[in-house]
Amino acid sequence: MQQLVYFIKKFRYFLLFVLLEVIALLFTIQQQAYHQSKFINSANALSGGLYKKLNNFQEFINLKSENKLLIEENIQLKNYIDKQNFKNPITTHQVTDSTVFHQKYEFLYAKIINNNFARQNNYLTIDKGLKQGVLSDLGVVNSKGVIGVIKNVSGNYATVLSILNSTSKINVRLKNSHHFGTLVWNGKNPNIVQIIDIPRQAVIKVGDSIITGGKSAIFPEGIPVGTITNFKFEKNKYREINVSLFNDMTALGYAQVIKNLHKTEIRNLELSIDYE
Repeated sequence: MQQLVYFIKKFRYFLLFVLLEVIALLFTIQQQAYHQSKFINSANALSGGLYKKLNNFQEFINLKSENKLLIEENIQLKNYIDKQNFKNPITTHQVTDSTVFHQKYEFLYAKIINNNFARQNNYLTIDKGLKQGVLSDLGVVNSKGVIGVIKNVSGNYATVLSILNSTSKINVRLKNSHHFGTLVWNGKNPNIVQIIDIPRQAVIKVGDSIITGGKSAIFPEGIPVGTITNFKFEKNKYREINVSLFNDMTALGYAQVIKNLHKTEIRNLELSIDYE
């Protein structure tokens, strides 16, 4: 308290000057419309800038939850679209068929909580498991492309066989044709995978897009994979077809698990075939 009194006593003339300036300024603002409008505009600009910074900070804090909501909405939209595709097929005549009212794919949101990419055989872990309907051999993707296939499942978690795994084999095709091949990884660059078994009749160019082929019960057709960066054609067949992934496999956050609702029916039908 004594320090406050000492401060006021020491700077009393300066404080009096400031007080008189403030009083004069207030009188000027009240009496003059021009000055009043300028003061209000300045105050609004100052408070507006402060509110904007506070809002930006709040948006940054809430970014994680907002992203989660967007992903969940995206999953719901994909499920809805898949249902509508089967409910409303494009036909020349309006025919009611019970077989078209069955949704083929179901999408489940998941968070990637562990991601390996520096080994020869890499795996990921997601925070969804048996309790959420996740089973082995389900496809895992995100908005940029293919990630892998569900391997082992516990109650609330599952491991994913990454496409960056020497045992991974995924059916793919050229986007601009119907020539199919198998996506594999040579264990070298986490951004580059390879395609094998492309027939020699296929016309391949650098920059061609690669998508899932839909020839398995795991991935739907048309999910993006990457683009061809280089290849070799020797002894009348393709060798070393390298594909640059759309996904950055070293920076994965969220994913979607794809469940083919017709998978059991397809597998049972295929197992019933007698090849003898």
